Amino acid sequence: MNGRPLESDDWVYVLDSNILLDDVFSSLTLKRKLEQGRIAAEDHSDVVVGRVAKADRDTVQRAIEAAATAAPLWGAFPLETRLHEFGALLCKRLAERADEIAEILVAEGHPLMLAQWQVSGMLECFSPESIAFYRSQMLQEFHRGERLLQVRRQPDGVVCLNPPQNAPLSSALLGVTAVMGGNSLVVRAPRSGPLGVMYVMQEIVAPALDEVGAPPGTLNVVCGDPGPMLSAWLASPDVNDIIYFGSSENGIKFEARCVAEGKKPILELAGNDVVTVWKDADVELAAEALTESFYGSGQLCMIPNQVLVHPDVADALVASLVRQVGHIRPGYPAEPDVLLTPVLRNEKFFTCLDDALEKGAELACGGHAMQIDESRDPNGIFLEPTVVVVRGLANARDVDAVRHETFFPLLPIVVADPAPDDEMLERFIDFVNSNVYGLRNSLWARSSETIDRFVARVGNGGLLKVNDSHIGFLPCLPTHGGTGLTGGVFGEANYPILRTSHIQGVSISTGSRPHDAVFGAWRALLSQNS
Repeated sequence: MNGRPLESDDWVYVLDSNILLDDVFSSLTLKRKLEQGRIAAEDHSDVVVGRVAKADRDTVQRAIEAAATAAPLWGAFPLETRLHEFGALLCKRLAERADEIAEILVAEGHPLMLAQWQVSGMLECFSPESIAFYRSQMLQEFHRGERLLQVRRQPDGVVCLNPPQNAPLSSALLGVTAVMGGNSLVVRAPRSGPLGVMYVMQEIVAPALDEVGAPPGTLNVVCGDPGPMLSAWLASPDVNDIIYFGSSENGIKFEARCVAEGKKPILELAGNDVVTVWKDADVELAAEALTESFYGSGQLCMIPNQVLVHPDVADALVASLVRQVGHIRPGYPAEPDVLLTPVLRNEKFFTCLDDALEKGAELACGGHAMQIDESRDPNGIFLEPTVVVVRGLANARDVDAVRHETFFPLLPIVVADPAPDDEMLERFIDFVNSNVYGLRNSLWARSSETIDRFVARVGNGGLLKVNDSHIGFLPCLPTHGGTGLTGGVFGEANYPILRTSHIQGVSISTGSRPHDAVFGAWRALLSQNS
């Protein structure tokens, strides 16, 4: 906060994620005793990965004040300094310490492969291609006579960010692009996973800001409970924007609170992504992309959540997918090929699965809890990758797993009824566009005519990918954001550097006659027409 680290009498402890898999109850008990001060961390150094100071109410308020002081100073820095100097420096430092960052994520419980995926995504946000795109959007200049005309984006001021529990570090780093836009930033490090956020912000982002001369208070990171901190942000007249990650139900309510308090809400809520597989698709590659649905046990917002498939290739797609999910297994996070993570409360999974089967869906694979060695066990903390087949498009959304985001490893494949291709494609497009969520969508097809029609007509979602990984990161394209219940009333693809800034027009003249500026255009028009 305000350019320096602060200690506290209240600490949040991070334990080695392996002990959670060995004994959930004992690890949670140990964490609680450490945070209550009943036992000393020094006596458990073999399992304590780190600790983060918990902020009290006064510290939260002082972080806002520090950001408010820094915002106008940092916002006045040249765009080239904020974008090219700071952005390029940050990208370099993140790349240099990529292995270290991934190691911390693994210690917090992220499987190694997914930790590496997250770090690669962070780097794309600050890649030269992405920075060039940001630059093109932040300032455009034109000349007309003696005037320099600018269309530019100006920073909103103080931005506060509440990241999700499942991917706090990558989400917090996404928010750092708001700093490149000239804003100051306050980040809440969630108590469930504070170490990666605090470490990278303190050890990498803050020093990069110092190196380019940013004022203290440009970046502030505080660990604490979400409720009191969000309330403090809403109540503060110094806060301009709040980036909120959470459920759609809570997020839409929070959006209304933001508007009532005069804050700009930037929402990152649930996704319920649709992958459409057309009759001429490369079925093997499409199935490979669909296995991404089970990464992190489905506890990622941007994964495939439902599949819409042409009946001509439905059987082949299901067979290929069932075969390919065999390599997706549980294990300890540091193991190189682990992709499943624990699901500590799995009752919603079984409720959702039962709903699908009761409504006529067919179980293609999975459907059980299991232990880390993949042995089926009702008390296991892992869930098998589960695929269900839903026949018919008309009533597909009667099934809860189709209608809403599931957030566990359950993928419904909706097989359309036979119909002429033109009619079927129109129904597919309508189905995608009528989704009340709108994070990402994908299409698998070979026909350029089909691709062009789909791309031209699908307006739902913040990102549309064709014949590609659903979750893979790319330069320039957004990683987050969307429409409907994903982004709220103001939802769209989320580039925080753009969402936390506002458009302003500027005219700089070497000296124009005001009378000519007002009436000269009409006289020129008359002269042209005479």
